[in-house]
Amino acid sequence: MAIVYLSLGSNLGDRVGYLQQATSLLGAAEQIKIVTTSSFYESEPWQMNSENWFVNAIVQISTTLSPEALLKECQRIENQLGRKRLADTKGYADRTIDIDILFYDNLVLNTENLTIPHKYFHKRAFLLVPMLEIAQDFVHPFFNKTVSQLYEELENPEMVVLYGTRGVNIWDENTLDESSLE
Repeated sequence: MAIVYLSLGSNLGDRVGYLQQATSLLGAAEQIKIVTTSSFYESEPWQMNSENWFVNAIVQISTTLSPEALLKECQRIENQLGRKRLADTKGYADRTIDIDILFYDNLVLNTENLTIPHKYFHKRAFLLVPMLEIAQDFVHPFFNKTVSQLYEELENPEMVVLYGTRGVNIWDENTLDESSLE
């Protein structure tokens, strides 16, 4: 069985609900077993003009599906969850769910429909941060560097925060009173 890392992302509607449903549908597929999932993270949109922040997670699976068959299964789940692909849209668009294959064992593959490892993995904090949580020592098969090393080399990362903590000021001395010190 192949060990695969998938990224899940949503910036429309019930973002957390879409990630939970996608994970559930992946786990229900006959040839896919969920191994582990990262926490949910919020991230600002990467190279797209949208005010809708994403909720992202990384899911590690084991599967007997080929990369191409896994891609079809991911796209089937995206369609089931209302993903709209607009042919006339340039760049990235808001979406209910996005499921990308990041790594498939140590495979390096570049076809018309599928590139593994994901070609922008090393440039996106919203992929690196949850991957750090579940597989910081995984070695990128193309760059031959760990996820931790790639994260350290990241230039101009977008903001990525644990879901539910964006905008939370952990320390605000104006709200601190003596009763909170007890």
